[in-house]
Amino acid sequence: MAETIRKRPSGIGAAPDPSRPGRRWDWPLLLLSAVVALAVGLSSPPHTSQRVWGIAAAAGYGCAAVVAALSAKRWGRNAAIVALIGAAVVPLVYLTAIGRAQMEVGVVERGADLLLSSGTPYNSDPHSVPDFNPYLPGMAIFGIPRVLFGDTFLGSARLWFLVGFLAAVIGALRVSLKGTGGTGSTPAGTSGPTGLLWLIACPVVALPLTIGGVDPPVIALVCLALAFTHRGRPGLAGLALGVAAALKWTAWPAVPVVVALLWVCRGKRDAIRCAVGAAGIAVLTVVPVALVDTGAFYKNVVLYPLGLGPTQSSAESPLLGHLIVSAVPQGKAVAVALILISALAVGASLLLRPVRDVVAAADRLALGLILAIVLSPATRIGYAIYPVVLLLWPRFAVSISRGRDGTAADHEAPAAAERTPVTTAAAAD
Repeated sequence: MAETIRKRPSGIGAAPDPSRPGRRWDWPLLLLSAVVALAVGLSSPPHTSQRVWGIAAAAGYGCAAVVAALSAKRWGRNAAIVALIGAAVVPLVYLTAIGRAQMEVGVVERGADLLLSSGTPYNSDPHSVPDFNPYLPGMAIFGIPRVLFGDTFLGSARLWFLVGFLAAVIGALRVSLKGTGGTGSTPAGTSGPTGLLWLIACPVVALPLTIGGVDPPVIALVCLALAFTHRGRPGLAGLALGVAAALKWTAWPAVPVVVALLWVCRGKRDAIRCAVGAAGIAVLTVVPVALVDTGAFYKNVVLYPLGLGPTQSSAESPLLGHLIVSAVPQGKAVAVALILISALAVGASLLLRPVRDVVAAADRLALGLILAIVLSPATRIGYAIYPVVLLLWPRFAVSISRGRDGTAADHEAPAAAERTPVTTAAAAD
């Protein structure tokens, strides 16, 4: 079978030859990214971190587009490095030097201080937007260095958001490359490390990483869980999901999707192992803190993110949920009802049309999150990091795990791999 694939001539179903001319998408998308970044910068209020990122990233993406256009190789490493430096490294260093960051950085740091002093990261009587902490208790861990090191570079939660993201996404890459000798690549010739550079340089990732967004480590942990699932490691997938679910509500929809995938492809036992691991970590992290001050937890983590509290959330975008709240009587109740209906519909789809590989699972999860983002009364365009990464990264990771010629690179259990799309790995985690 493998030999047949390797010898297949170019044509329908054959792996693309990177040396042959074809339609280029790298430099046009980089130019589009430059335009988007400039629009973000110019539309943001002066003296904000978004304004700094937009202007710097526009120049970075523009330079990267020139490098890509002059390169014979599509999606090459040099263009990725230029885009990464311009869209992430330069604005991050500058914003760190002037001490400017997104409001979430201060929220998480104050939450860590409250957690250590009172047992809960939540203000019991919040009034203004900065008083609210809409994240789950696990997020406070990123603010603990501020308590330990004070107002220094090592104390900034933004640094630890970046460290958490890089640790999880590099882990996902390493898991995907297992069995390839660390040299896996796509049929177009893009290697795993280069793909990681492109992921970080992507505008929806570079922006929150630079200004101090909380979402990059959450989605990176979900990608790590999907990588473990692809390699047949349900226990480790459950642990990664549990950690993500302890950070933010946005990770919770990933749990039933991954469990459903494991149930279909590997059986009830592995699905239960994953579910128990994910639920165990999330419950042990969230419930004790919620019981310390249930009222504060409810105000901060339930009402405020949904835009249902007395204080209007700063996370607003002109999406459907916000328009419903503004124009429809009892709009908040209608929006929440639509979110519940869409969640039930996606859940039912897992039963009626089960997912059978990690790409399909990531697509289904992305669909559910898109519906939640669009229908939520309080949301941000920045939440696009979730569906964008879920639609792109699993495809790339699966491609490099199979090797450049499209054959399976995982030799741990080839017979089992042919029976199920989720590759079977070692029996024990």
